Amino acid sequence: MKLSDLDTIIDRRGSGCLKYDFAVARGKPADVLPFWVADMDFRVAQPIIDALQKRVAHGIFGYSESGDGYFKALAAWQRTYFHWEIKPEWLIKTPGVVPAINIAVKALTSEGDGILINQPVYYPFLNAIIKNGRKLINSPLVLKDGHYELNFEDLEEKIISNHVKLAILCSPHNPVGRVWTREELSKYAEICLKHHVKIIADEIHEDFTWPGHPHTAFGTISEEAAQNAVICTAPSKTFNIAGLQNSNIFIPNPSIRARFQAELDAFGYDQLNVMGLTACRAAYEGGAEWLSIVKEYIRGNLDFFREYLKIHLPKLKLIEPEGTYLLWVDASAYGLSNEELEHKILYDCHLWLDMGYVFGKEGEGYLRFNLACPRATLAQGLRQLKAGLEK
Repeated sequence: MKLSDLDTIIDRRGSGCLKYDFAVARGKPADVLPFWVADMDFRVAQPIIDALQKRVAHGIFGYSESGDGYFKALAAWQRTYFHWEIKPEWLIKTPGVVPAINIAVKALTSEGDGILINQPVYYPFLNAIIKNGRKLINSPLVLKDGHYELNFEDLEEKIISNHVKLAILCSPHNPVGRVWTREELSKYAEICLKHHVKIIADEIHEDFTWPGHPHTAFGTISEEAAQNAVICTAPSKTFNIAGLQNSNIFIPNPSIRARFQAELDAFGYDQLNVMGLTACRAAYEGGAEWLSIVKEYIRGNLDFFREYLKIHLPKLKLIEPEGTYLLWVDASAYGLSNEELEHKILYDCHLWLDMGYVFGKEGEGYLRFNLACPRATLAQGLRQLKAGLEK
């Protein structure tokens, strides 16, 4: 694949995709151009397509398991890119990171227990806490000079005063784009260990970090940190295969792993979809070159987006991302309420974005914008954004 191949616009309408086909079903105008959900408008890596086609040609799709080759592909990827040596017994496969987080919440806490998050943060974290009858404890991120930080003093105080039992960490962070440093992660782990707080580390965006901001796998912080964590990974964001529903959860601690597995068993879930297993292995074995090209292209999109805002939309403030292909944009200078801003985005800009308020009160006045699309699509979206905001 060449970089220029990613300029090709592939019409996804009519394919049953959530991003393009269900605007009206989700209460949006039919004509919106979507930049909301975190999937890409790019064709997946050819090795994934080849592996899936070979599997389809076989013609039998009975119950399937992963086998040794699957784990070897996961282990080689983690070793090569994150210097993390994983063990086969740590692995539990689930149909997604969000289901895994909900399972961990149920396995590791009781109703009414406090669970800590750092808002603004990926909104399914909130649902996993509230809909399972737990108490949401928020230690907000602090924005300093265009850069978000963890407030460790507040975090520890919240843990103590609310008897927190579990913390959910987004690393790299969605939506603000922080890639936590090893020092930050070590401090986070240290506080949680000190107060007997277990950790869910959502590392689904681990492969999308930008130069100068390497991802640190939580499992490499220390043996004690690894033994206190449920570490969630998936090929879905990296290789644009979210629809194949495959995630790999690593739990080094046998006791925590047994509790997680028991909750998964109680739900009645066993084997993954055979296509998800096939695609995941193919992605980790043969997708590295594709990923490198896609990341280079998206970095170009980031440069284009940044320059467009500077020239045409100076009232919008980009929070410079260290990771993910999702941009966090401050629109508060327009002085609009949540409802007014959302109405303007939908009906004047004709765009479908994730509104910042869904990530928590700290996200009010912000927009989340997905960069993983052809440059022409991005340019069209920015033109619509400019026209609508100036209307």
